[in-house]
Amino acid sequence: MKKLVSLSLACALLSASALSIAAPIGDKIKTAMASDIRTQAELERDRNRKPVQTLEFFGLEDNMSVVELIPGGGWYTKLLVPALSESGEYYAAIGTGRIKETLSDVAGFEKMKVIAEDASSFREEGARNYSLKATTLGVKDVDMVLTFRNYHNFGEQGRRKMNELAFEALKPGGIYGVVDHTARHMEPSNDSNRRRIDPVMAIKEIQEAGFVMVDYSSMHYKEDDELEYEVGARSVSGNTDRWTIKFIKPKN
Repeated sequence: MKKLVSLSLACALLSASALSIAAPIGDKIKTAMASDIRTQAELERDRNRKPVQTLEFFGLEDNMSVVELIPGGGWYTKLLVPALSESGEYYAAIGTGRIKETLSDVAGFEKMKVIAEDASSFREEGARNYSLKATTLGVKDVDMVLTFRNYHNFGEQGRRKMNELAFEALKPGGIYGVVDHTARHMEPSNDSNRRRIDPVMAIKEIQEAGFVMVDYSSMHYKEDDELEYEVGARSVSGNTDRWTIKFIKPKN
């Protein structure tokens, strides 16, 4: 009987130990959110951007290989790199100059990999949005590609190229997660919607790249954003309605 009790106790202790080591991804993101590397301005955006819920919705796990497209100033980079540092891999691609300069030498970011450095975005003469020049991201069979509030920056050529690059980099069954500011369906381009994008058009373009839409979240829905004003306007800044859509690269 004593042997059975001892064995049960040992198993319980091992299980508890394993649980303490393998913290849920949400806990790892929350730990990264509390890091002193983050600025006050970044902290103030947590409530609106809901990073834990967003990354859990896309299915992030700590052992995944993840590409972040167009990381900008690194708001999500500062959360993804620590969350993936132990068991996963983080890659940043396209528009990586700012994080390369500010984060490459920061303790804990040694595993951050910057890829596709020969890719470039540019505006054609007279164009409102960017085009994208790139042949490949330089990685294959990754688990997830993410991009946050970037789809609207590109014209059709740039958006289709971004989708093509994501599809090529992902493994079969890999996830493509996209978040952006909502524009009215089929509304002609104007100064007020220039940093918004029609989600129906985005879904159509991403599906045409070969992806399958698998889920949609309303977590960033804002009823009081009338989709009328530019996202930087005082009345909607920090409170824009955004669409959050999860796609998958088919296994066959």
